[in-house]
Amino acid sequence: MTPPIADAPPKGPGFPEFVCLIACLMALNALAIDSMLPALPMIGEALGVVRENDRQWIITAYLLGFGVSQVVYGPLADRYGRKPILMIGIGLYVLFSALAAFAPTFETLILARIGAGIGAASLRVLAVSIVRDRYEGRTMARVMSLSFLVFLGVPILAPSVGAAVLTVAPWPWIFGVLALAGSAVMIWAALRLPETLHPEDRLPIQPARIADAFRQALTNRQSIGYTLAMTAITGALFGFINSSQQIFEHVFHATDVFPLVFAGIAGGIAVGTLLNATFVERLGSRLIAHSALIAFTSVAAIHAVVSALGFETIWTFALLQGLTMFCFGFIAGNLGAMAMEPMGHIAGTASSAQGFVSTTFGSLLGFAIGQQFAGSATPMATGVAICGLIAIGFSFWAEGGRLFTARHARPHAPAT
Repeated sequence: MTPPIADAPPKGPGFPEFVCLIACLMALNALAIDSMLPALPMIGEALGVVRENDRQWIITAYLLGFGVSQVVYGPLADRYGRKPILMIGIGLYVLFSALAAFAPTFETLILARIGAGIGAASLRVLAVSIVRDRYEGRTMARVMSLSFLVFLGVPILAPSVGAAVLTVAPWPWIFGVLALAGSAVMIWAALRLPETLHPEDRLPIQPARIADAFRQALTNRQSIGYTLAMTAITGALFGFINSSQQIFEHVFHATDVFPLVFAGIAGGIAVGTLLNATFVERLGSRLIAHSALIAFTSVAAIHAVVSALGFETIWTFALLQGLTMFCFGFIAGNLGAMAMEPMGHIAGTASSAQGFVSTTFGSLLGFAIGQQFAGSATPMATGVAICGLIAIGFSFWAEGGRLFTARHARPHAPAT
């Protein structure tokens, strides 16, 4: 008797190579955000940017492209398969990163960054889909956990990568490195990654079905409440990223240590995320996320007061911002999980809708915070604290006027 197909070993890379490939797909996005922070002054000077705060568009333009295009990749990958859509997305990332390296004007650079973000959105959507296609249960969780460990390391190292490039080459080569890294991952995936979506599982693109799924994701109280809380927290993170280089340049006059301190602060997110994974099953998402939100907001408020009173130093900044980002590590994953709790029946589309809202509007909120920079860290810290308060408010609303415990005895019950 012929053995069942399910017993056959999966095609493509083995487990270690598969984890590394997924991690690299995820890492390309983080690299495109943080690696150019040390080069922002050089880019602005070379391309004639008059207002220093306008340099922040280099980050925000990418994030906007990344946010708004997430909604299209899920339905396309469900219809045409994972691999061809992934190849198109990475191809756009490579193409527009290369165009950014040769941009003759600031406006051209911004357009190229939007294009690179549009391409990178495929990496976020399809990495999870490919893992889900190939593995399930605890094995899927293991793949995502191991991949996320690598992904967490990229924001820590990315500014140092950018600074290292600047020691041997001019700023356009930072975008060149992004294009080369994307090309390498694209070739790797093309050669080693098989199509993971079975032909019989492909879904037709039905606008009415997609629109209904979006309606459910954006009207369910728990889903939209925690999505908006995540939007506020994402805005706080992007506000810090947008402001950080200017703070080190103009407040501390210490651009040489910026990559090192940024790495320490980003490391706080990594530590918080790893500790959250250890304790979340024991304590629950709500207790951890709501407690961390309160701590996040409190530390940011203390930071704002310290800066406003003129006591800010590079050490207070590193300590207080590091503690704030440490709390962030306990928040982000839990808010996303709680937003998805009532959306199991439309998980793919709901994830796209939530990612669209949190990334798009979070990037605009972070840009608004960054635009308030005027020679001190006070606007950034104040903006982060306000975002924390907003996130607490939306969490309170999502749970029907309570924190720390679920609003419904059955979390999958529809919200009213």
